[in-house]
Amino acid sequence: MKKIFKIPLMILLLVSYLFCNPQEKLVPSITPIEWLKENINNPNVIVVDLRPYADYQKGHLKNAVNIPGLKSLFDDKFFMPKLNILKEVFSDAGIDSNKLVVAYDNGDFIWAARLYWILQTLGHENVGILKVAYGQELIDNFEISTNNYIALKSEFVPRIDNSKIETKLSTLLSIGNKTIIDGRAESHYIGEKSIAKRYGHIPTAENYACTQNFQVNTAGNKMRELSELKEIYKNIPKDKKVLLYCDGGADAALNYIVLQELGYKAAVYDGSWAEWGNDESVPIENPSKK
Repeated sequence: MKKIFKIPLMILLLVSYLFCNPQEKLVPSITPIEWLKENINNPNVIVVDLRPYADYQKGHLKNAVNIPGLKSLFDDKFFMPKLNILKEVFSDAGIDSNKLVVAYDNGDFIWAARLYWILQTLGHENVGILKVAYGQELIDNFEISTNNYIALKSEFVPRIDNSKIETKLSTLLSIGNKTIIDGRAESHYIGEKSIAKRYGHIPTAENYACTQNFQVNTAGNKMRELSELKEIYKNIPKDKKVLLYCDGGADAALNYIVLQELGYKAAVYDGSWAEWGNDESVPIENPSKK
């Protein structure tokens, strides 16, 4: 009788282990150049260039695969593309559960951040954004190519983590209950400009423009040090989950990475102002009308 119960017990222990031990994080979320230099020849490392294809053709890190951020990581309503589309995009890029993904873009960092957030939402933890954007510093430190790199196709298997994504309804319910951060420029937050038919911001939202997270540099824009970022976000309490939004979910993704690194539990409202600002049924605050 004792032997009969050994197999179910082992299965139970295995299941418990898998749930209690998520995918080990092997890539720094904000990846230093030194890390990539040491790991660039690792066959499990996938480097992703999020710039438009025309920029990619002019020069990119050798063996970097091109996934144009604006074209590939949004649908026509600025939501995350359908799962089957993303599965194909990531599989074609050679990404599977064993791959370590490092992303870079043109210096806005929001396209690399959008990829980071989407991959994590789909259960792939081993992703980082390169601390330095494409520019002279990367050109000086890595081999540059103008050839299109075709990755060995893999099988990307999504495992959706709903804790990292918010909807319009969950955002509405979060007003007064969670910390809400607007990652847009101040002119959009205060209602002077808008991509939607309405102007202003979600009630109770605080404005932390994502551009505060990096420094503009002629050799390639660079993410700020964590000590600097900690100072920027020091007034945000850690006892509440942080809900992030912007115009379309990319600026918010950059804030997501930073807050995650600073120890906050955060999630992105994917519809962001493109959805909220066009819906007359949900409340707004417009300081410019006061």
